[in-house]
Amino acid sequence: MADKFKNLVDMFQQSVKKYGPQQLFGTKRDGQWQWSTFAEIGKQVDDLRGGLASLGIKAGDNVAVVSNNREEWAILAYACYGLGAALVPMYEAQNPKEWEFITDDCKAVALVAGSAKVFEGCKKVAEKVPYIKHVIGMELPESDPLSFAALMKKGAEKPSTPLDPEPNEVACLIYTSGTTGNPKGVILSHGNIISNVNAVQDMLPIGSDDRSLSFLPWAHSFGHTCELHVMLSKGASIALAEAVDKIIANLAEVQPTLLFSVPRIFNRVYDTVNKRIAGRPAIIQALFHAGMRCATKRRKGESPTFGETLAHPLAKKLVFSKIVALLGGRLKYAFSGGAALSKEVAEFIDGLGITVYEGYGLTETSPIATANRPNAHKIGSVGKPISDVKIIIDKTQTSADAKDGEIVVYGPNIMQGYFNRPDENKAVFTDDGGFRTGDLGYLDGEGFLYITGRLKELYKLQNGKYVAPAPLEERVKLSPFIANCMVYGDNRLFNIALIVPDFSTLKPWAQEQGIGEAAEDRLIENPKVKEQMQAEVDKFAAEFKGFEEIKKIALIPEDFTTENGMMTPSMKVKRRVVMEKYGPKIEQLYK
Repeated sequence: MADKFKNLVDMFQQSVKKYGPQQLFGTKRDGQWQWSTFAEIGKQVDDLRGGLASLGIKAGDNVAVVSNNREEWAILAYACYGLGAALVPMYEAQNPKEWEFITDDCKAVALVAGSAKVFEGCKKVAEKVPYIKHVIGMELPESDPLSFAALMKKGAEKPSTPLDPEPNEVACLIYTSGTTGNPKGVILSHGNIISNVNAVQDMLPIGSDDRSLSFLPWAHSFGHTCELHVMLSKGASIALAEAVDKIIANLAEVQPTLLFSVPRIFNRVYDTVNKRIAGRPAIIQALFHAGMRCATKRRKGESPTFGETLAHPLAKKLVFSKIVALLGGRLKYAFSGGAALSKEVAEFIDGLGITVYEGYGLTETSPIATANRPNAHKIGSVGKPISDVKIIIDKTQTSADAKDGEIVVYGPNIMQGYFNRPDENKAVFTDDGGFRTGDLGYLDGEGFLYITGRLKELYKLQNGKYVAPAPLEERVKLSPFIANCMVYGDNRLFNIALIVPDFSTLKPWAQEQGIGEAAEDRLIENPKVKEQMQAEVDKFAAEFKGFEEIKKIALIPEDFTTENGMMTPSMKVKRRVVMEKYGPKIEQLYK
């Protein structure tokens, strides 16, 4: 049996003691990857804890941080846990107005900035939020008393003994993305988070010789628990990606064995590879597809054809190996969460020889509620409940003949509640302590959970049929012509979709069709282009029921991003914002 931990402080101390000289965090500086050991990070956590204590930060305080993933982020987190203070993480990509709202809402006593630019923004926030007593900068020079360097020096001179938090004491306030309004602070205790960490100790194949490339934000619960805490608890190492556009280059450099990602990243890999294969000679294309069919059939326990059996080793050597090399060459496992992963994409990754373990959860469930694992693995599902967690399906809010309903979770991973939101708490907690996720799904006969949509996104057509748009959107986005999509049809006769074209595919196609090199905003108005994009939608949504058909589309040149406010930092579409911007275009489709 693997180690079990009492709280995050206990977990951190045990790992530092057990894995002291081993590499923990890798950061690329001046073109070289430099690694810090467990022991080195442990010393810095001790020093920063003492430095924060010298500022008067104590148990029960909230310490907010605006930073991308970096060593200092983790050092701050574990220093706060040892003081009994709660960490309140935020994203650099967020609007400063959200920093202001969150720090004011949680009454943060300190605000920590990850970069010099963010520090300037944090100072402005502090001027408007009266609770903030200190603005601390990770990159400030040691001469500044509120720099990490100065605080660590002070802490080394005057140490502060770490506390041993009880399970119900607060570790984090993680604010939800706010797709429908202001963010809500999810109160996660040491007991909540450590129940997740303990549950996966014997469940997932992670060891001290494993390494990940970290690009999921630790400010989000998936990256925070599943990557940072779980990897550290197992003595594994974490390389910190330079930026999203450097992920592929970084993969080749650090050669991870594990990848924690959301479907969007896996979809990009799938799309990129399929585009490359489409441009190769017919024999290579045939070899690739035959090899994939062979791998899929073997995984399902089916017998491949003689031709597929012959093709598989050749495909592995000539095609699959080159794709895997792009991902570093050593990747064994991929852990997917945050949204449903398309079955086609999961089978594609699995066919390359990289086992995909998809899981499910929310910030409110710390986040893991279910997960696929060795000996309990079904592609297309999000796995079975983890230890001590129970799932029920509530069908009271869906149509009587539906096999799916709202997913309700029970277990030690359930949050303590939303910070200062009593009405919201009443809405999500059942009388017997279950948490209403707002997600739609069903359990199969073996106890595997399948996600089918989001209850608050579920809408009814005028014919009385319910539509969950997310599965439709994810399916349509598998088209190489489509970068993004939002489906709509609330109380309408039929579904429509806003489509963001993938211009890297559309422009070459347009030239082949003799359309020319028109600007993007003019290209999407071309009748031939509209016809092709509708054909792509029809093709990829063909497996859905008749009433779910997307009958009309509108093409838009601008993608949904965090910068334009149409995407949350956790990569969920802000439907309300998209509707506000494109409402007239949507109405035009129904005329």
